[in-house]
Amino acid sequence: MSQTNLDFIPSKASQEGVQGDYRVMDKQWEQIQKKTFTNWINNQLKKKNLSPITDLSSELSSGEKLIELLEIIGDESLGRYNKNAKLRIQKIENQNKALEFVKRRGVALTNIGAEDIVDSNEKLILGLIWTIILRFTIAEISEEGLSAKEGLLLWCQKRTTPYAADFKIKEFTFSWQDGLALCGLIHRHRPDLLDYWALDKSKKHENTRLAFEVAEQQLGIPKLFEVEDIVDVVKPDERSVMTYVAQYFHAFSSQDKVGTAGRRVHQFGIVSQQAWEMQNDYERRARQFTGDIKNMQGVWSRSEFNGYLDAKRQLNEFETYKSTTKRGWVAERRELDSLLGNIQTKLKTYNLRPYTPPQGLAVADLENGWSQLIRVEGERKRALTAYIRDIKDELRKKYANAANNFQGTVNDISHSLASLEGDLDAQLSTVQGLLLKLEPLNDALKEIERLDGETREANVEENEYTIYSVEDLSFDFGILTQSVVKKSAFIENQIVARGVTNITPQQLEEYSETFRHFDKDGTNSLKPDEFKAALAAEGTAFGSVSTKSFVHLVGVRLRYASKIQDAEFEKVFQSVAQGREDIIFEQFIAYMKSQQEDRTSPDQLKVSFQTLASDKPYITEQDMYRGGLPQAVVDYFKQVLPPKQDGYDYTGFVEGAFVI
Repeated sequence: MSQTNLDFIPSKASQEGVQGDYRVMDKQWEQIQKKTFTNWINNQLKKKNLSPITDLSSELSSGEKLIELLEIIGDESLGRYNKNAKLRIQKIENQNKALEFVKRRGVALTNIGAEDIVDSNEKLILGLIWTIILRFTIAEISEEGLSAKEGLLLWCQKRTTPYAADFKIKEFTFSWQDGLALCGLIHRHRPDLLDYWALDKSKKHENTRLAFEVAEQQLGIPKLFEVEDIVDVVKPDERSVMTYVAQYFHAFSSQDKVGTAGRRVHQFGIVSQQAWEMQNDYERRARQFTGDIKNMQGVWSRSEFNGYLDAKRQLNEFETYKSTTKRGWVAERRELDSLLGNIQTKLKTYNLRPYTPPQGLAVADLENGWSQLIRVEGERKRALTAYIRDIKDELRKKYANAANNFQGTVNDISHSLASLEGDLDAQLSTVQGLLLKLEPLNDALKEIERLDGETREANVEENEYTIYSVEDLSFDFGILTQSVVKKSAFIENQIVARGVTNITPQQLEEYSETFRHFDKDGTNSLKPDEFKAALAAEGTAFGSVSTKSFVHLVGVRLRYASKIQDAEFEKVFQSVAQGREDIIFEQFIAYMKSQQEDRTSPDQLKVSFQTLASDKPYITEQDMYRGGLPQAVVDYFKQVLPPKQDGYDYTGFVEGAFVI
């Protein structure tokens, strides 16, 4: 064990005049050193909850506090000693025990004895305490082969390299007066405790005070002297500064050791945690993977096909599954293989025990589950396509049967219509029976349209079981319906015409043709617009009986029909329809017959004009009003009758109006 030299401790002779460090020590330094060492001792005693000292010189004289101090810093019991020593001999025994312990721990003591301490020789006591501090707190410091003071100085210099632009540590006196070195040491090891770069470098007191407070409150480094004791002195006490700075070394070295151990444990913890998380992730995902596969197969096994649309929907869902869900499973399967490989690689890298997946989650288990999925997928696809194929063929047959039967019924009705026999009444009865047969065909056609819609939804493009499309059947059915309706109307009209007299067969045929032509909706009746058009086509006007001969004779075909007022037409329509909303064939023929009977010859019309004119060769406006002509007819005649003195020339008009 190395020994600590105490040559720096002055002897009694040196105290009397020999040149030495202590003889020239400034009184101020002595007070600061005494304060520092007292605080240092009290901080050690505090570790065992022992009472502190206030006077370094007097309170160490009995040897009890010195022994307590050495037991704490030496981590060793010194055995029995005199407690509450009152006698000098007891105090000297205690001091000798303490000094023997110091020597045994490798410190060579010279120029100091037990009596010096008992007699409270302050300078020698300060030298002894410094020796103890040097041995137990500074001598153990080592940095790049240097120990004690040189090692501590080198440690401080290396730790404060980043701040070299602001200060340089050359010794343990002047280099510490601005507080920057202390702040730099703290910031280098714990940058979270203070912001060095924000310091005002000119504020020595504030910087030193900040370092003291942070060190004491955050790092457990007690303050051994005041700010003024280092800032406001000509030269700080080297021993006090070294004692205080040594606490930084031990605090941060301990922190470094804890940090190294922590980093080692932390690194292992990270590796173990990562491997553990990777294993948990693998197991969770592998369970999810196998569970999803089994669930999908369960859904397929329970599914039933309810018609083409449902089967098609399930087939579409199957194809969507293959392009989405299954592809996700493919990727997940590969990632699980990769994840398991990464786990084993990481464990092998750190020489850890290989990972064995739980039962059912091994690579072979996942492979078996995947192979089963592929097999079930094939069965699913075959079942769907076979069902859809059968459904399509069944839809073709259903449609074909309905279409063929429908067309057969239409052909039968058409044949019956073409084969009518017997008198008109018998034919009418047969046609009316055919009309009754047409009614159910409307529902049958709707059913065929529905079946056609199903085949279209099933994408059935060709049907080898029939040649009839919905358009074919609908067109043929429409033509047949019109034919039957027209045939019924024709027969009914013929029955009516059969009882009509006083008109020629040619006139009857003409009126019948006009009626059929303007019966646009095939109802065998004429609505108001249809009736009006039919009258215009026949050259027939309407109004009161007293005006009819005039209307016909002035050529209604040419100009008059378009000028008749709606009110006049409405009277005629209501008169002919007899309360109906339309005019049937029988009513139309009767009206046309009455109009034919009212037609007048040119000679008769001349006589009528002459009668209205009271035998005058001309007719006046008053004559026409007296004859009951409506205002519209009077206005018309005033425009077309040639003027004549005192009236109008009706003779010239009549002769020019008729075709001779």
